[in-house]
Amino acid sequence: MDITLLGTGAPGGLPRPGCPCAPCARALGEHARTPACVLVDDVLLLDLAPGAVLSAARAGRSLHGVRQLLLSHPHAGGAAAHVPPGLPAPVRVPPGGDLALLSGHRVRALAVDGEGTGYAVTGPDGDRLLYLPPGAAPAARDGYGPPFDVCLLDVTGRPDGLAALRAWGAVTPMTDVLAVHLDHDVPPGAETRRRLAAAGARAEPDGTTLRAADYRPPPEPPRRTLVLGGARSGKSAEAERRLAAYPGVVYVATAGRGDGDPEWAARIEAHRARRPAGWSTVETTDLEPLLADADGPPLLVDCLTLWLTRVMDAAGAWDDERWEHGAAARLAARTAALAAAVRDSRRTMVLVSNEAGSGVVPATASGRRFRDELGRLNAAVAAECEQVLLVTAGVVCPLRT
Repeated sequence: MDITLLGTGAPGGLPRPGCPCAPCARALGEHARTPACVLVDDVLLLDLAPGAVLSAARAGRSLHGVRQLLLSHPHAGGAAAHVPPGLPAPVRVPPGGDLALLSGHRVRALAVDGEGTGYAVTGPDGDRLLYLPPGAAPAARDGYGPPFDVCLLDVTGRPDGLAALRAWGAVTPMTDVLAVHLDHDVPPGAETRRRLAAAGARAEPDGTTLRAADYRPPPEPPRRTLVLGGARSGKSAEAERRLAAYPGVVYVATAGRGDGDPEWAARIEAHRARRPAGWSTVETTDLEPLLADADGPPLLVDCLTLWLTRVMDAAGAWDDERWEHGAAARLAARTAALAAAVRDSRRTMVLVSNEAGSGVVPATASGRRFRDELGRLNAAVAAECEQVLLVTAGVVCPLRT
């Protein structure tokens, strides 16, 4: 099955006409994208973008042989008004409907959780393609198995849809996951590639043709990632985004419950509310047993700063006399044990910590002690991670990749 990506952008295209935002200003050259439009074996067209005939010509293809034009979502202005001469009238098949083309292609219409229809296309040679509309994820498991060879979906906008497909076995390590419906919510270029790679997906420029049967190893996300940043830098959101496309993530909260402090409890609840529904939460500072479980799902540990606070509480590290008489050694042992557990773990994990010490020197001995120990902890854990990221003002800066 030959798949030509005539367009890979959101319904408004990229850049959006008249939009003054920075991502649109940077969407030039290969980063400019027309609305998603996919040509399958020159006989089936999924969605319709303005200028599709010219897009096909630039890609070395022709639309003259198209026998079926399927729409996945309502098109602005009505797609029928933009159908080039010679193409069949566009239709949207209701979920559960089936089509059989004379070319030997079979199409199954699938339910999604938004306005639109997904399509599973099986080619004459048995290759399987999944195409989902913008802003949509699968609504139910029915119709989404067995595994697809190629998936085209809104990875950046709906990573939970990719997580569901992985949980159902419709997407496996052998599936080529390609992002389409790319919009201006993610800066194009390196940032788009980085986010997609973290999800085990990739993007291709408009005009790319690929064969479903050609295996392309998906981008392999690093198994251990440390995300550093200051307060309200966006580090937690970045950590959550890195695992949003994977099912069954365990969120390890080290903050405790915030008993007696309404403001702190509200912060914890805000974090809890934005986690995907399929994630589970464990509240603990005993991280080593979780890291030792080689068969467990991915871990998101948020955060090491609060882990250190609670460990220093337990060690009596705030008191100068206790610090000199054993607390320092106990804390060093806990830090070393955690770093060793990260090194020996076989689990995929993302760890979050504060980057401190770049500003004013704390006025108290305990404050300086905490700053120093946090720096040592971050360095010890970073040494065991394949990837280290620094988030500043919401911008992610890779320190090690």
